[in-house]
Amino acid sequence: MTSPPQDMMRMRHARPLRLVLLVSGAVMIGIGAAVLFAPAAFHGTNGIELGSDAGLLSEIRAGGGALLATGALIALGAFVARLAFTATLAGAVMYLSYGLSRLLGITLDGIPASGLVLATALELVIGLACVFVLVRYRHRGISA
Repeated sequence: MTSPPQDMMRMRHARPLRLVLLVSGAVMIGIGAAVLFAPAAFHGTNGIELGSDAGLLSEIRAGGGALLATGALIALGAFVARLAFTATLAGAVMYLSYGLSRLLGITLDGIPASGLVLATALELVIGLACVFVLVRYRHRGISA
C-alpha cells in the first residue's frame, strides 16, 4: 500500500478517473437530493403521480437519501485517493444496477416516458464509464 501523498500524485495523472467520479457523483447527488426533498415534483416530470400517501413518500424519500449519500461518496473519491477505488466501484454498481433494472422493466412492462428511457441510457453510459476507469486505473495501482 502506498502512502496518501503518493496516491494523490498518481491521481493527478488520472484525470479521466477524477472526471468520471466528479460527474457520476454530481449526477447522483442531484437526483438523490431531488428525490429526497421533492419526490412528487421530481417524479411528476415523467408523468408519475405519487399522491400524498405517507408510506409511499417515505419509501421514495429513503431511496433518494441513499442515492444522495452514495453520490457524495463517489464525488469524494475524486479528491481522496484512498476512496477512489471504492467510489468507482460504487458508481459502477449503482449506475449499472439502475440501468439494467430499467432495461428489465422495459422488457417486462413496456416503454415508459421518454425521460425514463433517457435515464436508462445515461445510467448505462455512466456505469460503463465507471467500469472503464475501474479497469484502466486498477492496473496502474490507483486503488484503496
